[in-house]
Amino acid sequence: MDISQLKWLNESRVTIKDDGDTFTVYAPPKSDFFNNPIPENEVFSKPQGNAPFLYTEVKGDFVVRVRVTPSFVANYDAACIMIIHNENLWLKAAFEKSDFGTTAVVSVVTNIVSDDANGCNINADSVWLQVARVGDNFAVHYSLDGKKFDMVRLCLLPVGATVKVGVEAQCPIGDGCEQTFNGFTIENRTVKNLRAGI
Repeated sequence: MDISQLKWLNESRVTIKDDGDTFTVYAPPKSDFFNNPIPENEVFSKPQGNAPFLYTEVKGDFVVRVRVTPSFVANYDAACIMIIHNENLWLKAAFEKSDFGTTAVVSVVTNIVSDDANGCNINADSVWLQVARVGDNFAVHYSLDGKKFDMVRLCLLPVGATVKVGVEAQCPIGDGCEQTFNGFTIENRTVKNLRAGI
């Protein structure tokens, strides 16, 4: 995919490597997408949506895939795929440094408020992430080799026909970091088996 054709939400610094297929996105300090589900004094905090997001608009069913190599400096540092309808309706698939001392495939589904689901712990520097859409159903998958994908999550998200699809770099509590992406593709197709992602 030609990264220069993508749009910014929360513009940041992007660096395209010599191979043309690998790029890094700088995640500024305290940058994230998260609508905290835990109220403080019975009041929900304002949605946070200040992390850099490079995206294109996609209509209908699709499969988005990218290999991510995060800089795991502080807890919750992550490289992500995001699907956004608006600030209160979105999905994120991340390879993240958890607060349990692990690096894990994490998914967040936001419908007004966010949930936060730690998936499989990954003992590797990189992982492939994939999100497939069929109608209003979305499946999150991961792979270590870019060939065999395993499901992390299946969910319903009532979004419109057209959504923003792209990559996000985050550093929610740290002082900023670079997140690396390569092999980023978006295909307009309908998978036959959403759980398998194929």
